[in-house]
Amino acid sequence: MPRENRLYPEDQEKVDQFLSRGVNSVERKPFKPLRLLAILLVIVTGLSVLSLVLASWAGVY
Repeated sequence: MPRENRLYPEDQEKVDQFLSRGVNSVERKPFKPLRLLAILLVIVTGLSVLSLVLASWAGVY
């Protein structure tokens, strides 16, 4: 199903120019949610182990 252009050609040209400059022109790597999940898991596990070590060192646990 072809997509209908809703803008006038002048307005579409302005939009295209805006999207091709500045921060919008940077090619980004694809988002990898599993990598983010792994990083968060490592950080949370590390902080948990650190808190257990500190608690045992202080005699609380």
